[in-house]
Amino acid sequence: MWLSSKGLKRGEKKFGNVPTYFVCLNILMYQPVIDHKSKIPLHVQVEEHVRKLIGSEKFKNGAFLPKEVELANRLGVSRNTIRQATNKLENEGLIVRKKGVGTRVAEKKGLFTGLDHWYSFTQEMQEKGIVVTNLSLKVEWVIANETIRNFFSSKADKKILKLSKLKGEASGEPIVYFESYFHPRIGISESDEFDKPLYAMLEAKYGVVVNRSYENISAKLAGSLAKKLNVEPGCAVLFRERFVYDVGDRPVEYNIGYYRSDKFIYSIDIKKG
Repeated sequence: MWLSSKGLKRGEKKFGNVPTYFVCLNILMYQPVIDHKSKIPLHVQVEEHVRKLIGSEKFKNGAFLPKEVELANRLGVSRNTIRQATNKLENEGLIVRKKGVGTRVAEKKGLFTGLDHWYSFTQEMQEKGIVVTNLSLKVEWVIANETIRNFFSSKADKKILKLSKLKGEASGEPIVYFESYFHPRIGISESDEFDKPLYAMLEAKYGVVVNRSYENISAKLAGSLAKKLNVEPGCAVLFRERFVYDVGDRPVEYNIGYYRSDKFIYSIDIKKG
């Protein structure tokens, strides 16, 4: 609500019809968090801002987020940009929209994932309101095996960037071990920020938008990964093999994951066709 110039106290100055003390307060409250000069797309910056809102005390547990038009005005972007960012968050299950009511933060769920969720593990867990951390991270150039070479259509002597991550709870207890291999076309390097959500980083820095994945899921013994996952060698783990493609249906990433079966559940919701 705008204040009139009536009732100004001694020492106060006016900015138009608004006291300067109010103008300063207003600017402080709505200080932009979006960098229009940045190479990072606006919708990616907005998405990151809304993620922070979702994780804050004020908006957790099903609270309603600011309206679309309010966010657009606060951040200095178009409503289409807000919609582009929130559409992705809705697809991830982080927010729930109701026409005529508003957008609220999705309620926290247990530690499981559906077969239709192929985005990054960190984002999957954010959806559930669960904090995970990188317990170890390694980046190296390796000679790809036959499966990866066939997927990328690369030569036998071509080195591929490999990212290895052990993810787990804040307590240090492991949940899953990942290995990711990236198509050389992308230009990804070992100096990239792999501690951030992978697909968000690929989109922001390289303009690579992942669109679909083909996956194989099976059970395996922990074997040589037992020590890494803090289980017995004879313990069964969930093994997921993932072939990721961009919007042009070009190969982006070959990923394998070994999930502790006592820490993770896959679920599938089947509807009659």
